[in-house]
Amino acid sequence: MKQLFSLLFLIIGLHYANSQTISGRIIDTNTKEGIGGANIRLLNSGKETTTNQEGNFSLEGNGMLQITITGYKTRQINSSAEFLTIEMENNLNELQTVEIVGRSTKKYNSDYSFAATKIAALNKDIPQSISTVTKELIADKGAFYLADAVKMASGVIPASYYNQYTIRGISQNEEGQIINGMRTRQYYFLQPLTSNIERVEVIKGPSSATFSSVDPGGSINLVTKKPLAVDRKEVSMSVGSFSTLRGTLDFTGPLNESKTLLYRVNGAYQEAKSFRDLVNNKSFLISPSFSYVPNEKTAINTELILSNMTGILDRGQPIFGAVAGATNLNKTPISLNLGASGDFFKSKEMILTTNFAHKFTSKIGFNAAYMKQTWTEDLQEHRTTNSFAVDINNQPVASLAMMQFVQRQQYWDIDNLSTYFNFDFKTGKLNHKLLTGYDLSSWNKNKGGAQNAARGYLLKDGTVASSFVLANADKYQTTTVNGVVLPKPNVNFFDLNNPSYAMRRPEDYILNVRTALPSALTTTNAIYIQDQIQWEKFTFLLGLRNEWFEDITNYKTNNELTVKKSALLPRVGVTYAINNAINVYSTYLEGYQPQSNTVTLMPQTGSLPAGSQFDPLKSDLKEFGLKAAFFDNTMSFNAAVYEINQRNILMNANDSVNPDLLVTRGGERSRGFECDLAGYITHDWQINASYSYIDAKITNDSNASLIGARKQNTPKNSANLWTRYNFASDSVLEDFGIGFGMQYQSSKVPWFTRDFTLPDFTVFDAALYYKPNKSNMQIALNAGNLLNKTYWLGAQNYLRLFPGAPRNFNLTVTYKF
Repeated sequence: MKQLFSLLFLIIGLHYANSQTISGRIIDTNTKEGIGGANIRLLNSGKETTTNQEGNFSLEGNGMLQITITGYKTRQINSSAEFLTIEMENNLNELQTVEIVGRSTKKYNSDYSFAATKIAALNKDIPQSISTVTKELIADKGAFYLADAVKMASGVIPASYYNQYTIRGISQNEEGQIINGMRTRQYYFLQPLTSNIERVEVIKGPSSATFSSVDPGGSINLVTKKPLAVDRKEVSMSVGSFSTLRGTLDFTGPLNESKTLLYRVNGAYQEAKSFRDLVNNKSFLISPSFSYVPNEKTAINTELILSNMTGILDRGQPIFGAVAGATNLNKTPISLNLGASGDFFKSKEMILTTNFAHKFTSKIGFNAAYMKQTWTEDLQEHRTTNSFAVDINNQPVASLAMMQFVQRQQYWDIDNLSTYFNFDFKTGKLNHKLLTGYDLSSWNKNKGGAQNAARGYLLKDGTVASSFVLANADKYQTTTVNGVVLPKPNVNFFDLNNPSYAMRRPEDYILNVRTALPSALTTTNAIYIQDQIQWEKFTFLLGLRNEWFEDITNYKTNNELTVKKSALLPRVGVTYAINNAINVYSTYLEGYQPQSNTVTLMPQTGSLPAGSQFDPLKSDLKEFGLKAAFFDNTMSFNAAVYEINQRNILMNANDSVNPDLLVTRGGERSRGFECDLAGYITHDWQINASYSYIDAKITNDSNASLIGARKQNTPKNSANLWTRYNFASDSVLEDFGIGFGMQYQSSKVPWFTRDFTLPDFTVFDAALYYKPNKSNMQIALNAGNLLNKTYWLGAQNYLRLFPGAPRNFNLTVTYKF
């Protein structure tokens, strides 16, 4: 009987052991955040499960557990009856340099970059300043447009309502954006949406050695959301000031049981008006993405972005001229717009990208990425000629703005190819990560593009004069406005005292400037080599790129005009690890931008010089910096001092008679200091803050009075702050969170006119969040410009100031399932 009871207890014990429930949480070893989508497999039985969004799991049985997830090293651990906390170590090299699978962490800072060096590298090991704005910060701020997100980065200053910025005091010259490290081409007039953006990387300084022709101040790289191995679905609806209505969706997860095929779909739609007269927009975005990861050696991602945006080209607020030191920028309402009813700007874009990564061995890998883009533009607008009217005696009338009517259509095709090999090896005590590759960028402006304009003054013989000549006053038609006799314009004056927004038609004008935009093919071929060398506490980054540029105007016609240029571009940087938490670095970079024969924003005619007649824009960067991590790597701090010099800056001459005339500036110099802080202060408290000091000056100009003058649209001091705090579960305010933000900029001078100064400003934002415990829903109320401060983002001249939005609110309901 005793043996029978022993056998019975043994059977019960074995049954209990086999039915034991293993539970735990999978976290990132650096951030201590839960990792969703990790596969947990019990090796002795084959049972498996997947962690939820917070990284938690439970599984019946006992024995050895194997934990796998893309982007982390596989780990095995013995199970126990106790709650397990399993830390996973990043393995950024697992998929080489192509970002295939999405990011699961939920924080304000990012530890790594793929695009900055074309290898998966921790930011702290890259000898270059990189400011990152993550999707979590974008969501908490309610930053639906790129400008609202990127201004959080140190030294990045929106200069207008467009997708146009100064970075470290240097204005952007390139058309288009960098998406996942590859350059797209489109005009910057409408702000891109952020609903499909994983993070925004601002890579400071000229990056020609990495991205080919880019701006000397820095490059803004948009990293799109990639598929995840865990099921996540999220929808949101928003309503806000200025008749704003928007909706977004973000669905992702595996498409098969083995989780080798993953998908993600992001979508957004918005209709909104503005505090600015006549301004409205409709924006639509849909972006499906698929990743196939059959094993640890091969990964493929294909992504499609379809964007359709319709809006108004808002050229800014006009004022009645200016008197140095005494001008009141509030002389006209900040809502005043010089456009006309019926104006529009339509932009359609399709981007198809395929990435491929393969490991031949643990030491040799190959990566390739191809991007195809199509972009079309359809524009109709009334805008100023950047001058005031003159009376019949050729005296300016500061209440009347000279106007022009412009139509434009364009059709572009862009192809990008990037291929490179990675080699990991040792030579003595040196560890090498060698990269060598080939880049191709092809930008085709198709036949059929054209721009028509109506401007100037009407003559009595029915023709149009581009300007008013007092000696020939008797040949001009005249009109009387407010008792003043003036030469009659082709396009009616805009009366700042009595604005009129009547519907206008092209038939009302004489289209005296008709320009067939020439077909063109701009091609850049490049080969490059880069070596990241680690020796003890030093990491060296050495690179060399040879680039061949070719621009063919009147492409595929009998009168092709070809311009060819080439450049050899070095990159040198070194990082020294003081300890595990603090790195210091120095770097030297050179930048190169050929002046294309087809300068897109200034369509050429036979009488105006083309871009190719000017020397290439050249630049160089010298930078020293520090990168540190605190609080168990949950908080990052970066600081840098720098000097950027650029030469041969091509710019518009601001000539009211020849609005497309180009001039060159000999040189500019920008020096400064900047710092960024991002991460967790406590488990419930996140912060993102930045500060920038910029001393940017003109060093060489044909106008001697400008030499030594401040760079335009650049504040010497700027600072940004956003922080979110979630109240603890044992607090009376549990389920609630609060957000607070601040933006400060010191004074700026306009782009073309120095007779007035844009004043400094400080703007405060706030947010209130409500998320019931164990609920999948969040309600967020965001308030912008809480104190209703009147301020200006930037300006070009008296007739084009860009005021910031007054107090505004946005209510967003988000549901995850």
